[in-house]
Amino acid sequence: MKFAKSPITIQDVATAAGVSVSTVSRVLNDKVDVAPETFEKVQRVIEELGYTSSLAAKSMRSRKTNVIGLVLHDLEQSFCLNVVRGVNRAIEQMDYDLLVYTGGNSRDRSWAVRERQYVSLLNGSITDGIIVVTPTAETFSTHYPLVAVDPHLDSADFPAVIATNHVGALAAMEYLLGLGHRRIGFIGGRPDLQSAVRRLQGYQDSLRQANIPLDPDLIQIGDFTQETGYRCAQKLLALPVRPTAIFAANDKSAIGAIEAITEIGLKVPEDISVVGFDNIEEASFVNGGLTTVDQFISDMGRVAVEMLINLIQNQPLENRLFRMPTKLIVRNTCRALEPEN
Repeated sequence: MKFAKSPITIQDVATAAGVSVSTVSRVLNDKVDVAPETFEKVQRVIEELGYTSSLAAKSMRSRKTNVIGLVLHDLEQSFCLNVVRGVNRAIEQMDYDLLVYTGGNSRDRSWAVRERQYVSLLNGSITDGIIVVTPTAETFSTHYPLVAVDPHLDSADFPAVIATNHVGALAAMEYLLGLGHRRIGFIGGRPDLQSAVRRLQGYQDSLRQANIPLDPDLIQIGDFTQETGYRCAQKLLALPVRPTAIFAANDKSAIGAIEAITEIGLKVPEDISVVGFDNIEEASFVNGGLTTVDQFISDMGRVAVEMLINLIQNQPLENRLFRMPTKLIVRNTCRALEPEN
């Protein structure tokens, strides 16, 4: 394989094809006023030379790149991965490409600064607009369209897609209460995320509505990871009176809780019922199927794309905040308590 010492330019293509630079440019922009035989010849030379047009140069010429940027924390996180899937499926139906920028699981305080840097780097030069997944920053300095998925704060000043987290938590708790559970442990998510705050509020509000006193010992604050879910469940299981059910703020935490339960010889749901939140793919395989709250993560990615394209095309948004409905998915990790004699 031979490697060129310098990048192939549009002038190289024009010379090899025996046409002007403007003709090559018109072929690259798919203009209809180029003779078919010339069009085919230029395309053939482009392929032979391996020429690719610079996105930045294309942006300068047409003010558009037909590329959407996606900024997220970590591709290994189930939430982020499902958002990417939804975004990818959405752009397959549109004339746009996708550029993904990940921070490699950054959770320190500098992440908000890095988010802003990534947006400044991508927006308006090599992308027409950006989707930021679970942004920490409250604002971004950009004149180009930006949409967030599950922003950390309610005060964010950009369009966003969020799930009805509080409603979803109420549904999960209503189900457990309906099965007769009164001592329900809760494994929360990262307290800096609004989604985690809303789910905790749903847990607490459900107990209040059922006239069940709040027990601080039953609340463990996690971070949405399986490892921390495991450790939080260990603490709940070590209580003098352990819970009969555990509601975890996401599926990964619920999976960690099930590991802790089975490790001490107990069974799910015979001894302890477990409910998660998210409905990630793994949920359908755990313990015969994890009962969980579906927040339709892939659809959140799809809706974010639709909102962003509307903004790119200067179309008005019906709502700057889209609330994705949630739905309780009942599987095999919960059972009704036997009534006390």
